[in-house]
Amino acid sequence: MAEINFVRIVSMPFDENTYVVYKEGLTSCVVVDPGLEPGKIVEVLKERKLEVAAILNTHGHSDHIAGNATMKELWPDAPLIIGWEDAEKLTDPDKNLSAPFGLPFVSPKEDATVREGDSYNAAEIDFEVRETPGHSKGHVVFIVKDGERTIVLGGDVLFKGSIGRTDFPDGSFADLKTAIEEKLFTLPGDSIILPGHGPATSVEEEIAGNPFVGRPAGYRG
Repeated sequence: MAEINFVRIVSMPFDENTYVVYKEGLTSCVVVDPGLEPGKIVEVLKERKLEVAAILNTHGHSDHIAGNATMKELWPDAPLIIGWEDAEKLTDPDKNLSAPFGLPFVSPKEDATVREGDSYNAAEIDFEVRETPGHSKGHVVFIVKDGERTIVLGGDVLFKGSIGRTDFPDGSFADLKTAIEEKLFTLPGDSIILPGHGPATSVEEEIAGNPFVGRPAGYRG
């Protein structure tokens, strides 16, 4: 079985992580959360001779969707996928938080939406969808099983030693805490979290030490 590669690309000014996901030996790939410096993504794709088969958004905040337009311009047949409750953010500068930061923009509309329990396949990779509200009401994570490995493309839910902000209009710490406990902490301990900002971490590391939702915060699961 071909190994799945995960390439991290960091976009300024918010240090947002975009991930290019592809199977070794194939030329098709999936781009997850294309950020504010799409030129960096295109450069990586050209270097590795990859064609985009799908664009996945974990949620609709501006730093995670800013590169959608470039991806769709260059690969118009690649479907744009987002959680059903965050689709409206793509075309609303206030809701996607670009207007409040003084740089209003919109993304192309979604081609399809996903929800809890869905499985989405692109570039010969299966992505399991779990709804994880709290940072954004329609936030989803995409889980990939690669042999014995479980990898979570986690957006802005759980970070290394931290969590996603919950002070946005549709944010909720209670919802985020529940989502982390029920959707992420129930995964195998060695599952890798690839977050929307910062370095990778693991489920067991965050259960053990996360001061917001782990054992230091009272988690007993």
